Amino acid sequence: MYKEIISPRFFETDALGHINNTVVPVWFEKAREPIFQLFTPDMDVNKWKLIIARITVDFLAEIHYGTDKDVEIRTGLVKIGNSSMTIRQEVWQQEKCCARGDAVMIHYDYASAKSSPIPDVIRSELQKALISE
Repeated sequence: MYKEIISPRFFETDALGHINNTVVPVWFEKAREPIFQLFTPDMDVNKWKLIIARITVDFLAEIHYGTDKDVEIRTGLVKIGNSSMTIRQEVWQQEKCCARGDAVMIHYDYASAKSSPIPDVIRSELQKALISE
């Protein structure tokens, strides 16, 4: 499992004083960087090998801005297919799971505009982050 600590910023709040619901998918993308680096170690977008097919987010509790309100994004994989993977992510704040989501990503060959099998060496690294549903 990968973990990323994020300090919520004031501009990420909504009119009710909570973290806006549009922010969580952005945090999730940031926390997927270790997975991105398995496919594109130098993070060069001209060599990018992934596309996102689907994202879902379930909001379980309010997320707050303020002192001592850092969040931890926990990232693991629940499924690794031939060319795709399902990434499970959670937002934790003050020992409470506040949001959970899945992202389906596809290993993609932009030149042929088709999915391609996940290489065995990358698959081996991904398997280290497998979690149970």
